[in-house]
Amino acid sequence: MHDLPLITTVAGAFAAAWVLGILTHRLGLSPIVGYLLAGVVIGPFTPGFVGDVGIAHQLAEVGVILLMFGVGLHFHFHELLAVRRVAVPGAVVQSLVATALGGALFFTIFDWPLSAGLVLGMAMAVASTVVLLRVLMDGGLLTTEHGRVAVGWLIVEDIFTVLLLVLVPVLARAMGAGSGAGGAPEEATASALTSIGWAVGKLAVLLALVFLAGSRVVPWILMRVARLRSRELFTLTVLVLSIAVAVGSAKVFGASVALGAFLAGMVVGQSPLSHQAASDALPMRDAFAVLFFVSVGMLFDPTFLVTNPGMVAAGLGIVLLAKPAAALLIVALLGYPARTALIVAVGLAQIGEFSFILAEVSREHGLIPEEGTHVLIAAAMVSITLNPILFKSLGGIEAWLRRRPRLWGLLNARADRRMRSLSVPPEGGPESGKPLAIIVGYGPVGRAVDAVLRDTGLETVIVDLNAETVRGLTRQGRPAIYGDATRADILEQAGIRRAAHLVLTLPDAENAVQLVLAARELNADVEITIRARYLQDREALHAAGAATAVLEEAEVGIALATQVMRRRGVEEATIEKMGRALRQLWLRE
Repeated sequence: MHDLPLITTVAGAFAAAWVLGILTHRLGLSPIVGYLLAGVVIGPFTPGFVGDVGIAHQLAEVGVILLMFGVGLHFHFHELLAVRRVAVPGAVVQSLVATALGGALFFTIFDWPLSAGLVLGMAMAVASTVVLLRVLMDGGLLTTEHGRVAVGWLIVEDIFTVLLLVLVPVLARAMGAGSGAGGAPEEATASALTSIGWAVGKLAVLLALVFLAGSRVVPWILMRVARLRSRELFTLTVLVLSIAVAVGSAKVFGASVALGAFLAGMVVGQSPLSHQAASDALPMRDAFAVLFFVSVGMLFDPTFLVTNPGMVAAGLGIVLLAKPAAALLIVALLGYPARTALIVAVGLAQIGEFSFILAEVSREHGLIPEEGTHVLIAAAMVSITLNPILFKSLGGIEAWLRRRPRLWGLLNARADRRMRSLSVPPEGGPESGKPLAIIVGYGPVGRAVDAVLRDTGLETVIVDLNAETVRGLTRQGRPAIYGDATRADILEQAGIRRAAHLVLTLPDAENAVQLVLAARELNADVEITIRARYLQDREALHAAGAATAVLEEAEVGIALATQVMRRRGVEEATIEKMGRALRQLWLRE
């Protein structure tokens, strides 16, 4: 009666994940590292409590379904189209580099089958979206052009993962058919091609059912259930749709449950109720994702680090050196600034959840040995641990490169040529009688600032890292510069030496300090107005030379307090006086 392996395994997994997740978070690391370590602690290779590996594996399958369902739910092609010129070729080439290196190293050095090395390389090519988004948000880079390129790159990698999840079972069946044919090589080849053709045909039927029938049936079901106004039934419906399509894909069509869950998420995402579905699925996804990472950690034998250090070193070399180096060169060659190339390169220097999903599917079909799982887990733990540290070192790495003009110029050579082809500098001069304002960033805030300044008689020039934005402005005959405004040559081209105002509309404080210092060296009299996110950024910005720092935390606080006072009937003069006092205190106006 007291033999409850499910309850004890879940309790042990959550408890260990909770303790180690908090510990790693306090150390400034990703909690994923803590979850993987929790699996090692309760796994069969370490002393003490041992969870049921079989049960943990089944719970992990639910985690995979909910993870992939969430990816499909939030998958939007427009995010990819915005950066397709760099994300698509970049992700393709970088993935091929990692795959080829995995095959070459593990085939030649460790005597693995070539197919196993290639599959391991494919798994190591995929970076963790969770880890990347976390470090981009922590660094204030998620909404910048650098962040959009990195996220778009990972979207392409996610698409590759989905395609590989389709190909792995097909490849395994084809290899089985080929090896099982006892006749001539021609017969084996024909049998393999037949197996592939049959699998592709079933996949085509699955896609047709999901997208043609599902796009009509699923939104209709969700709408009918939503009208019942029962939160429990709506959540249950979302669960049924995700798990039923995932399991049906595996049982009926021979696809992986991960692929089925991804397709189910894409179909639900077409519904007007997709946001509610996402909010209902999120808590369950997070809980089962923790169990997924714990179950992966349970498969890891810590002694593997001692008995096979060469394999671990080879895996880390691909993840921490080859992938970032390939990404750095690709982004630079495609005409993006060195800072964008560095951010993308460092962001890809890790692996995570999709690597494990792909490896697990491959292991189930006999395409990768058990050692492959150990290599991936070890590489994931080390790379995810180091990734936030590498991101915090970006400023130092960039400063080191800037002190070497030849190397810095080489990395920015294509970006400079692209800049010259896209940019239209301001034509006016002091004789035009109009003061010049340089506006860095042309998002919603930048457009508003530009419109107001032009209406008040200023000449404006836009500096932006979005090539489409700059191209659109130049077609309208507007002066616009493509490039990174922290670079002195970009500011020179924008006219910083005669500018009366420099306005930064992007909230990246680290970039803001570099921009202010570069601008001050070229024009000591320019009036610099900076947008920043946090009050704690104020001192650094003023020390660098910014005249005014508009801090989002302060302005939002003033706006909220103002609305409350207006509702209470406080006089406008009193409200304005209090607002001025707060700004003098916070913003040093």
